[in-house]
Amino acid sequence: MDARTDVIAALKADPATSALRRSLDTYYGDPARDASMDAFYARFVAPGELAFDLGAHVGDHVACFRRLGARVVAVEPQPLCARALRALYAGDDRVRLVEAACGAEAGRIALAVNSANPTLSTASPHFRRAAGTADGWRHEVWDDRVEVPLVTLDALIDTYGVPGFVKIDVEGFEDAVLAGLSRPLPALSFEFTTIARPVAHRCLDRLTALGLDGFNLALGDTRRLVFHDWVPAARVAEHLHALPAAANSGDVYGRWTGAGS
Repeated sequence: MDARTDVIAALKADPATSALRRSLDTYYGDPARDASMDAFYARFVAPGELAFDLGAHVGDHVACFRRLGARVVAVEPQPLCARALRALYAGDDRVRLVEAACGAEAGRIALAVNSANPTLSTASPHFRRAAGTADGWRHEVWDDRVEVPLVTLDALIDTYGVPGFVKIDVEGFEDAVLAGLSRPLPALSFEFTTIARPVAHRCLDRLTALGLDGFNLALGDTRRLVFHDWVPAARVAEHLHALPAAANSGDVYGRWTGAGS
């Protein structure tokens, strides 16, 4: 832990990576937050299993999955965040970093970078347009652009194996990620925002078509599931539709039991 603390201090002090200071302060060094994440994700991530973190940012989920004993593939297209991930997880041979975005097909794509708030960088023009007209989002500025490689979730599975859990947090590009998946997975999550609800509905449709048969959701960063049990996709869709705009964001969780196969 001391070694990682030193790495974080160095990243925050380095002018090249100091833009990540707020993220590093938020996502590292809070034992209570770590314990809450571990308790929540332990239902999805087992020791020795493989987990994918798509949109890894500075790797707080990578850290959680590693504390739970999983092997992790971290996918992150932003050069600045990838640099931080390389520093934070150097020497950990159970973490693999893929410097790319994930989407419907292989190739390259333009990533709009939010320098002041890198966690909101996105490959979705629709997401940026929605933010430009939404309360609480209009101040966000995507002031840079970088072209990055694009890989599919199917290709990642072919290379690294079938993950027990996949976390997808890619700022309005989640439906494109799932368009690059052609098989059911044991469990996954995708972020939703109230400014881009159609993306979440397309994700639910895609996962249902792939055979996932249980869903739930958590609002914001609470890591508290809304429903006491797993419910059909339609129930989650209704809940998302009824949320006030102020709910802002959260994560939908899906699982596949194979009961209908």
